[in-house]
Amino acid sequence: MSLGQHLVELRKRLVIAGLGVLAGSVGGWFISDLALTQLRKPILVLASAHHQASINYPSVTSAWDIRIQVALLIGIVISSPVWLYEIFAFLVPGLNGRERRYIFGFFFTAVPLFLGGCTIGWFILPRIVNVLVGFVPGQDTSIIDAKYYLDFVIKLILASGIAFVLPVFLVLLNFIGILSAKGILKGWRWAVLGITVFTAIATPAGDPFTMLLLAGPMVVLYFAAWGISALHDRAVARRSDALSAGLAGA
Repeated sequence: MSLGQHLVELRKRLVIAGLGVLAGSVGGWFISDLALTQLRKPILVLASAHHQASINYPSVTSAWDIRIQVALLIGIVISSPVWLYEIFAFLVPGLNGRERRYIFGFFFTAVPLFLGGCTIGWFILPRIVNVLVGFVPGQDTSIIDAKYYLDFVIKLILASGIAFVLPVFLVLLNFIGILSAKGILKGWRWAVLGITVFTAIATPAGDPFTMLLLAGPMVVLYFAAWGISALHDRAVARRSDALSAGLAGA
């Protein structure tokens, strides 16, 4: 494909992915109240256990903006099969006919990993809120800006989901021929360092247990990506040796 064809293909994929997120967000609007109730729970638990705490809506349009953000978050999560498929489908031309069948394996692996990462982010959210807001003296009141709180929640959940999908893209880059298994293994120290920094940013509570809960699966997935890439490289090498032997015999 020429550069122009690639750009047209990219625009097509982005439009389909955007429509998927939009459709998911419309559906998310109708359950945004339920989602807000769940998002508010860590603050309510904290308020009942330690000191007064509440979520504040500082402007007239704040409640509306929050509803839109919650609907968009739900839309991104529930439409993940659509936009993840479009990402992989855009990269399919980089694979040969034999390898294109693996695109379904990438897709059906990436979706559960993304949803699993979002679930872990949701699971550790109350712990992070409890640690961070717990520094407020008991005689004071925590008045938490609703937009800031929701931005914090969105970044945590989506960052966790995306982090779990990255190893799948490492394997895909290996199948395309951009990244070798040796290259993945060679950079494991930097990868572990990057994962540690990422989890420290995504879980600013500084709680070692919470960081380990997020970083542990990411490190395991990284080395799993290396293992799959190593098997693929060996298979490619065997096919190449067999082809060379056949040409030599001819």
